[in-house]
Amino acid sequence: MRRTVPPLAAVAAAYAVLQLCYAVAHMNLGWDESVYLSQVDPRSPAAYFSAPRSRGISFLAAPVVALTPSTTALRVTLALLSSAALYGAFAVWRPLLGRGRTALAAALFAGLWITVLSGPEVMPNLWIAFAAVAATGFFLRARDNADGRSAGVRTLAGLAAALAAAALLRAPDAVWLALPLLATCATVRAWRRPRVAAAVLGGLAAGGAQWAVEAYVRFGGIARRLADSSDTEGGMGAHLGAGLTAARRSLNGPQLCRPCRIANPSVTHSLWWLLLPVLVAAACTLALRRDTRAGRDTPAGKGTRAGRQTRAAVLLPAACALSLAAPYLLLLDYSAPRFLLPAYALLALPVADLAARATAAFRAGPRRWAVAAALCAVLAAHFSVQLKELRVNTADARDTTVRYRRAAEGLRRLGLSAPCTVTGPRAQPVAYAAGCASAQTMGNNRSTTDAALARTARRMPMAVLYDPADAYLPPYARTWRPHKLPGTDWTAYVP
Repeated sequence: MRRTVPPLAAVAAAYAVLQLCYAVAHMNLGWDESVYLSQVDPRSPAAYFSAPRSRGISFLAAPVVALTPSTTALRVTLALLSSAALYGAFAVWRPLLGRGRTALAAALFAGLWITVLSGPEVMPNLWIAFAAVAATGFFLRARDNADGRSAGVRTLAGLAAALAAAALLRAPDAVWLALPLLATCATVRAWRRPRVAAAVLGGLAAGGAQWAVEAYVRFGGIARRLADSSDTEGGMGAHLGAGLTAARRSLNGPQLCRPCRIANPSVTHSLWWLLLPVLVAAACTLALRRDTRAGRDTPAGKGTRAGRQTRAAVLLPAACALSLAAPYLLLLDYSAPRFLLPAYALLALPVADLAARATAAFRAGPRRWAVAAALCAVLAAHFSVQLKELRVNTADARDTTVRYRRAAEGLRRLGLSAPCTVTGPRAQPVAYAAGCASAQTMGNNRSTTDAALARTARRMPMAVLYDPADAYLPPYARTWRPHKLPGTDWTAYVP
């Protein structure tokens, strides 16, 4: 008897292949990655860790970094782990949507260029997306399994673990994820199960404990850390039009659009994003109408539980996606494609359900085959656009990080070796690549003063990176020797 490969496993394998063929070619480390890795790298001083960051992604990469300094080994490991996480997160939904729709949802999410590029990167947003998909699925399954049976205990444990992982990766995002779940527990009678609410709150508490303790140790309390986070983010507030505009402008790159003054992407490369709210609204409307019609045609007490579960499997991921996207679309005036990864992952579920029902609306025969062929053609066109954007953004990321490596090599040729310090624009990624400590006197990563750095220069090797676009050179370095760093636009000033 011939065994077939499960469709979700095939999607996860294809996702791994895409990463290994395209994203892993971006071998050097980015700015944020260097900050996260420096926290757990035994060979490098820890860079300044600002208030908005959480340490979950550092913990995830720690075992690999402890074993080897190889960036290639790190990239390959994360590519394989993210593919396994894609499979595990969406597998939670198979009892809810079925094998085909679950695999289609995973493919829709995995096919985005930012999903592929984020897989081998040391960044938290993709992993929050996986945690959000798993948590929402476990929540839906926990309603009927919260009576203490072994299956129910495993489901509740999965719910708590997924929320704990989200909180460890990025505590504020975990709270936004939990809000619709707790609101459902409070307002929907079928979900008023104390065990389910306890699993949600327990997962948040377990995962957020480290963030809360660090808030008191380093920032003076949770309120102070949130205020510092807001300052670092440029002042979180009502940026209604700016946030949405920045999100659309940065849809196809750059990876960070701050300030976001680029032009909107072409319609052909942003049509899927513009249609996404329409498709999700249609899926939610059909789910509500379908269950209303089923309730009218079904004798009392029959099928109502299945109807509620079907409706919730469409409505709840949409609600969680909106909640997770809200702070990035409404409270910030800049954007990055990775910010919306958790929302994209959750919205893929109702869109996949809509596509499957559009095909099933026709009886088996030529019409159904025609609809299926049309949908496949649309998906093929969408994936071809995403592949093009993946190539462009991978090349851009590689060009940027190559400059960090070249600058670090230039500093080593100037005689900088550990222990040493680098300051100035882009000091964090360059210092990490050179094995030095980094320090800033201004900006989001301000951690010291000019006077302190002047004293540092008297006791260890030090360099000031000077960028003509920044046009600021500290007073203590104005008598130092300038050295052009080959392959970059920067100059290093050394005593």
